[in-house]
Amino acid sequence: MSTAADILVDTLISWKVEVVFGLPGDGINGIMEALRTRQDRIRFIQVRHEESGAFMACAYAKWTGKLGVCIATSGPGGAHLLAGLYDAKLDQAPVLAVTGMQYHDLIETFTQQDVDLTRVFNDVAVFNAQVSDAAHMESLAGLACRSALTKRGVAHLSVANDVQEQPLAAAKRSKRNQPGHAPNTLFEGRRLPAEAELDKAAALLNEASRVAILAGRGALGAAEELGRAAELLAAPVAKALLGKAVLPDNHPHSTGGIGMLGTLASQEAMEQCDALLIVGSTFPYIEYYPQPGQARGVQIDRDGQRIGLRYPVEAGLVGDAAETLRLLNQRLVRKQNRGFLLRIQASMERWRGMMAVAEEKTDAPLKPQTVAKAFGSRLPDNAILASDSGQNTELAARHVDMRPGQDYAVSGALASMACGLPYAIAAGIAYPGRPVFAIVGDGGFAMQLGEFSTAVRYGIPLKLLVIKNNMLNQIAWEQMMFLGNPQFGCELQPIDFARAAEAMGGRGFTITRREEVESVLDLAFATPGPVVIEAVVDRSEPMMPPKMPADYARNFRKALPDTPGHEQIEASIAREPAKTMMQAGET
Repeated sequence: MSTAADILVDTLISWKVEVVFGLPGDGINGIMEALRTRQDRIRFIQVRHEESGAFMACAYAKWTGKLGVCIATSGPGGAHLLAGLYDAKLDQAPVLAVTGMQYHDLIETFTQQDVDLTRVFNDVAVFNAQVSDAAHMESLAGLACRSALTKRGVAHLSVANDVQEQPLAAAKRSKRNQPGHAPNTLFEGRRLPAEAELDKAAALLNEASRVAILAGRGALGAAEELGRAAELLAAPVAKALLGKAVLPDNHPHSTGGIGMLGTLASQEAMEQCDALLIVGSTFPYIEYYPQPGQARGVQIDRDGQRIGLRYPVEAGLVGDAAETLRLLNQRLVRKQNRGFLLRIQASMERWRGMMAVAEEKTDAPLKPQTVAKAFGSRLPDNAILASDSGQNTELAARHVDMRPGQDYAVSGALASMACGLPYAIAAGIAYPGRPVFAIVGDGGFAMQLGEFSTAVRYGIPLKLLVIKNNMLNQIAWEQMMFLGNPQFGCELQPIDFARAAEAMGGRGFTITRREEVESVLDLAFATPGPVVIEAVVDRSEPMMPPKMPADYARNFRKALPDTPGHEQIEASIAREPAKTMMQAGET
């Protein structure tokens, strides 16, 4: 006789869910048993912390486009999911979270782990329900899956542990709740913009003389159409971080990233354009867009709620990026004047030269750019790359060039630390035949260090580069630039990550000097299985925007004298490329 837990897991299988990430607990014993008896059809991936399980579910959804699923026990187990679920909410990844509860008739009686997780999840979830009995599960399980996929967000089901084990025959079904009335099917269709809006957008772009394009994660899968639009419009393409893999970094129209972690060429494109085409992005840093009134705006997004959210647009095209671009391209006239594009391309070449200066430094201590470039240059054509949040994100954004066939993901709008390793593990679970790589910082990696044992357990072919400067370096620089405060509270107790990797059954390598980089990376990349490469780097190496804003420069100068190690920092910003970036804010 099927129980509520059986109905839930059978429903997941019918929705073609192949993987569930989670950690067992007494609040989900019934669900664990249903998974155990169906392990030939659905795989349970045990994590070491529920937060990682939620990050993995989010990342799995991003990597595959499928529904990501995570489970956690009652009380603290469910609460631990929140960081990963907010990651899914803010980056619009479809995730189903299932949490346990105490016995249904002891809820709100101050019993053990008596936390109303439906109330806790009320902000993060697009669908949020407590399952009352097995008959109720028949209706809710499929609806939760459909809601997450349709609304591209988090769905949550909270199930008391005794309800999980309740047979369907024991449920007191109401007369209106007929068995089988809710189909386990997702009904989808193409959504395309109105012809009049397409005509309006094309006319605006055809009239402009200096068009720039901003592409984000919503443009993944539309590379051909995006490249065609860029060619017709003679437009440079700046990429939001989540859209790093949209176009290869060596594409003639690509200017790399935008914003704090971006390139000078992307910033100049935004400062000089007279029209902006935004494709699948709500890049949050408004200060890096053109000034309102400077450029006319066109935006393509599958979610109409996000049109005009960051920059005022005159034409909003609600629809799939590839299909919409295809229709738009049919209306565009190839621009004969390519001067704007050529100027930005020349700026991009200068930027690459500046980055090469940082990457090729040979002085001690070892520079993080050197290691990141060498690591990225070794990635095979089918590589999957994840990064964490912090200075390591800047290194991945600026010093690792994506090629066709490679994929990249990170915690975007949430920008959460501790995401990099779970993202990489999820990639290995989703695509067992592909090599997986990650660039993380010592701060974020330490938060979920034990999860490396999960990579070992499941044989993830992971090469993980740890940028070790014993600092929360991005935070330290933000303290100085944003408010003019000296660095404080950012120093970290050192951890030997290479030895920790060995202790967990993987392999560990350490790089401390420039002359070790190539040989150690060659050895690490030739080593099968999960590998940690610990690079001990210069903690004084600056993390700066491509063009330092004047107020940031003033704040930085104010904070510098009272910051520990300010002499080394002063020497770092006196050298290229930091010197050029800094000068813009001091003139």
